[in-house]
Amino acid sequence: MLGFVPPLPQQPGRPRPGRPPSAGHMIVCGDDALARRLAVELRFVYGERVTLLLPPGRDASGPETPLTQRGRAAALFGRMSAAMNRTAVHGGGGGSDTNAGVEAVRIMEAPEPSDDVLEEAGVDRAAALALVYDDDERNIRAALTARRLNPRLRLVIRLYNRKLGQHLEELLDQAAAVAMPGIDAALLDASTTVLSDADTAAPALAATALTGSSKIIQAEGLLLRAAERPPPRPGETLDPGLCTLALLSSTTNDPAGSEGSEGSGAEGPQLLPDEQTVAAAEGRGSVVLEAISRADPDRPATRMGGRGAPLAQVFSRRLRWSALGVAVAAVALVVASLLTTEDTAVHSTYLTLLDLLGMNDPAEDAPPARQIIQLLSGIAGLLLLPLLIAAVLEAFGTLRTASSLRRPPRGLSGHVVLLGLGKIGTRVLVRLRELDIPVVVVEEDPEARGIPLARSMHVPTVLGDVTQEGVLEAAKIRRAHALLALTSIDTTNLEATLYARSVKPDLRVALRLYDDEFATAVYRTLRTAHPQALTRSRSVSHLAAPSFAVAMMGRQILGAIPVERKVMLFAALEVAGHPQLEGRTVEQAFQASSWRVLAIDATPPADRNPDLATLPPYPPEGSPPPPSGLVWDLHPGYVLRAQDRVVIAATRRGLAELLRRQRTVLPRQ
Repeated sequence: MLGFVPPLPQQPGRPRPGRPPSAGHMIVCGDDALARRLAVELRFVYGERVTLLLPPGRDASGPETPLTQRGRAAALFGRMSAAMNRTAVHGGGGGSDTNAGVEAVRIMEAPEPSDDVLEEAGVDRAAALALVYDDDERNIRAALTARRLNPRLRLVIRLYNRKLGQHLEELLDQAAAVAMPGIDAALLDASTTVLSDADTAAPALAATALTGSSKIIQAEGLLLRAAERPPPRPGETLDPGLCTLALLSSTTNDPAGSEGSEGSGAEGPQLLPDEQTVAAAEGRGSVVLEAISRADPDRPATRMGGRGAPLAQVFSRRLRWSALGVAVAAVALVVASLLTTEDTAVHSTYLTLLDLLGMNDPAEDAPPARQIIQLLSGIAGLLLLPLLIAAVLEAFGTLRTASSLRRPPRGLSGHVVLLGLGKIGTRVLVRLRELDIPVVVVEEDPEARGIPLARSMHVPTVLGDVTQEGVLEAAKIRRAHALLALTSIDTTNLEATLYARSVKPDLRVALRLYDDEFATAVYRTLRTAHPQALTRSRSVSHLAAPSFAVAMMGRQILGAIPVERKVMLFAALEVAGHPQLEGRTVEQAFQASSWRVLAIDATPPADRNPDLATLPPYPPEGSPPPPSGLVWDLHPGYVLRAQDRVVIAATRRGLAELLRRQRTVLPRQ
């Protein structure tokens, strides 16, 4: 049932890997790549002792290989351990510091996180527990059990249902307060955190479909926009924005280069560079903090095509032309009646309509001209009858299919083709529609999770296997702006990408790939074959793991943005207890490639919003919005005080260094 990953080179005084973890260790329970990636993050970035609980048997979520969950985890930890040792040997910096005090990761196998299993994992002595199973019900059941076994435990729970997650947070925090009367409410605020990997990764995936790759971070009703900018042309001066967050890889335009993973060295992206590095960088793109604006209340994702169906969708073009012809004939008959008889215009129109509808008596005693007009009106009336029947049938068909999936309309262009409507694809679809970006969805399963949402939003949807001929053509891939391949099968995403690139070589592409090494190889090959096109390979677990890891450390994460294959985090920290910040000026507190202070919360501690990531209550309509306590135009000489709360941008390792000795553990009774 138990297994251990070989530790890093043994240091004097380090406990044996076979010993159970001591108090303050982290427990990660899951059944997919997110659990393994999260355990790696906690061990190799934050230096924590980790117990990883996995289900027994073969891993069904990854590529078709016979590896078990434990086998995959052991292989991943082995690769990371070897990489860290190489970094330490070559003087990469941070390797020994990251590994200091890190014991071997303990791997357990159990089908369910039951009472006995959690007790064996040491939940009563643990500092935090992450429940990241793909099944919401299993996570909820385990969270209730863990809270009963250890009221002091910090819980991080993965749930897709956001509304249920809010209620669950309140319930578990209330249970902790009842079990520990008199505990500080500020500690309980961080005791339960519900996150969704889909919600965490969706903004980054959606941003790859947009020109400029803007990323949005929300803090106390404010929106921070980080924009990716190309390298300046000779003699061109670009607006530096509020600050430079990152320099993109020097090999961005080199087909032989990599996208810049953690160990890419000087050629990889540089996060939080200093002013000298930015000034010396030539031919490199950058990510800058471009603007800060007030956030509006969340608005629902818009429908494509508006509320009602346009006339072009209710009646076909042929039917509309036929109706126009009958109308012209009726007008001609009225004009002829006016010219050949002495009737008024109103009476002539009235008689002509009666004749068209076959409701007039024969004009036996009328002049010949009137009789001829009546005959012609009767013939036109015969043409009107099938036209009315066709209109009724088409309208009935439109109403019948109004609740069904729309087909891509003729002439659609500049849209995003989204493959897959699972958990991730559904969240990305909502994000794209919130930005009013036209989307065409391709999904094989008519019962997929996101199909009802696509139907309600009137998003054009193509049902079919994307690997079959003609499916992508039906999605208008030749006129599309971008392709997001987000199915759960790597080969399907890759095949769709290769075919789309053969049809449109300059198509912007982002594909979701399970294995990180495979993703890097695919990225390099696609960029070599199509150097003028933008290609991005993304792993949901890679994007989501940093937010889950920092939540386990008990700190607020406002958001995360991907910079090539690295991740930059935005967090809110109390200055007290951080010697790297307390008593230092803003300029002195800046640590290149680690962290940077962006703003200070000037609100008195008693009146602060406990969660900067949430929007404050909006005043009644017509009232001015409440002023924000965040100060962004900081003077470099401002001295940070213990009572200050700051918003920082940080790398994963930089934030780990800030938090390593500041982890908040609820006191024992």
